[in-house]
Amino acid sequence: MLDALRKGAGTWIAKLFIALLVMSFAVWGVADIFQGFGQNVAAKVGDTEISLFSFDRSYRRDLNNLGRQVGRPLSTVEGAQYGIPQQTLGKLVAEAAMNEEATSMNLGVSDEKLATLIQADPAFQRPGGGYDRSQLAQVLRNNGMSEDEYVIERRQLAERQQLAEGITGGMSTPIAYLEALYSFQAETRDISYLQLEPSVLGEIADPSEDDLKTYFEAEKAQFKAPEYREVSILELSPAKLARADDVTDEAVAEEYERDKAQYFEPERRKVRQMSFPKAEDATAAAEKLAGGMTFDELMAEKNLTNNDVDLGLMAQSDFLDSAIGEAAFALAQGETSNVVEGRFSSVILDVTEIEPETTQPLADVADKIRETLAREQAEREVLDLLNEIEDARAGGAPLADVAKRFSLQIMTPAAFDATGKGQDDVAVEMPEASGLVAGTFNSDVGIENDPLQLGDRGFLWYEVVKVIPERDRELTEVHDRVVAAWKQDQTVQRLKDLSAEVLAKLNSGTTLEALAGENGVTIKTVPAAKRGGDTGDLGADAIVAAFAGPAGITADVEATNGTDRLILKVDAVNTAAFFAEAEDSIQLRQQLSQQLQDSLLNQYVTDIEDKAGVEINQASIAQVINPAETTAY
Repeated sequence: MLDALRKGAGTWIAKLFIALLVMSFAVWGVADIFQGFGQNVAAKVGDTEISLFSFDRSYRRDLNNLGRQVGRPLSTVEGAQYGIPQQTLGKLVAEAAMNEEATSMNLGVSDEKLATLIQADPAFQRPGGGYDRSQLAQVLRNNGMSEDEYVIERRQLAERQQLAEGITGGMSTPIAYLEALYSFQAETRDISYLQLEPSVLGEIADPSEDDLKTYFEAEKAQFKAPEYREVSILELSPAKLARADDVTDEAVAEEYERDKAQYFEPERRKVRQMSFPKAEDATAAAEKLAGGMTFDELMAEKNLTNNDVDLGLMAQSDFLDSAIGEAAFALAQGETSNVVEGRFSSVILDVTEIEPETTQPLADVADKIRETLAREQAEREVLDLLNEIEDARAGGAPLADVAKRFSLQIMTPAAFDATGKGQDDVAVEMPEASGLVAGTFNSDVGIENDPLQLGDRGFLWYEVVKVIPERDRELTEVHDRVVAAWKQDQTVQRLKDLSAEVLAKLNSGTTLEALAGENGVTIKTVPAAKRGGDTGDLGADAIVAAFAGPAGITADVEATNGTDRLILKVDAVNTAAFFAEAEDSIQLRQQLSQQLQDSLLNQYVTDIEDKAGVEINQASIAQVINPAETTAY
């Protein structure tokens, strides 16, 4: 159905159609390729046909909606990757099944009632309210639908609504079910727990050589040396080509004179401004200043702070009011103005500091100008050399020969693995070109690779020159790593053993307080922990364990950091009071009622489809999904 028509169907019927999408996967998966279709039929439910045109239009509408969500147009083939055809077809099949049943039951709607429904559709209302036929025409035109087609579909929608209301209308969730679910969701628990950290174990001594060898042999795979690769790299970038020494002093001087304004700083003044909404107040203040009062004394009299009057250090062009700017730059340092008539108020100005205009001399900026000119020249050379290098590569020239021909240098970074780390497990320094590491491991020795973009204006070519296969390391190579890994595993296992022992004591009657003292830890608490959440050290597994039994239940679980162990005890189970008339209960009941209605209607429609039979013309649908060139927005 058209999006505009769905608006007219009301909120619950929109939810109905969303629920019906659940059935679409079953419909798509069970259907086979049937014969006897007209080539313009996408599917049939009993005697009710879904035209290929209807499927195409509905699919493109759904595809357009998804395209707006992802922010770009999607082709019909891309839509298939998202499963949109199945959803579209499932929706149309469900609608056709209900149309089939409505027809068999002789359901209908009078022309007068249908006209009322159409005229009440919010999509067809004028801005001030009331039905607007021109709005109807525009909506239908935008959706590629004639008025006759719309009337037929709107009538079928009304008939489907009658059928849906007859099956599920008025169905409501029983209060007992609502109360049980509400109590389940709202229940909280007060939890006390001990956190056993590695520090409670004390120092773990290094393993004996025999234990270490045994552990290494069992865990040899995690210490395996990965495959490493060596590459030669040719970089073409402004930074590599720039030759500042080639820029003459004359060129630098010419550039300085051409862009001299860039090195000029105009005079700036620190100005304080006192504003007066009334001209007579400004005149009275000026008379006080003329009589010997200072600007600071006038500020104190008017309860003004420096933040109220300080404009900061400003050039004349920084003043929005040119009259005030001219007046400020006509004063000497330490001088206070008479009344200045600004655009918005009368003001009195006080200049506290003057920074004279300056121009950076050529000597101070010559190196910077020289580097800029060299880089600009290098950027032009990059574009010139790009095609020449590509031509040389296409002719089979190895990177070393290309570098020599164009006076460039070959880089040979240390061998690195698929993560970019060297054999010392430290990241290898290489040009920051996206795809260099991945490209290296997708290539092989002697293979010519496409150049990579390097920054905004650079390019990079690379060749794999050596592959160092992965291998099992000797214990002597990774001795310290193996010792650290053994200790970590021992820490985890010993904490598990300790926590199991502590839990056993807790279950045998030892108090949590006594166990905390034995292990040198403190009792932590989480009041009113909620089901399905996590709190601090208590992760999802701990919450599940805490809600797995009645008050007093205990558990030994892993902390959220993956190493510590938690021994927890549920101190209290808090059951929320249930009030059927409360707002949250009312909302929950509405949601559950809608789910029950949707579930029943899904079963009903599935039964219709099973009895009537669903046939899918997959060949025709494939033509819609994968034409030669089709995109939608």
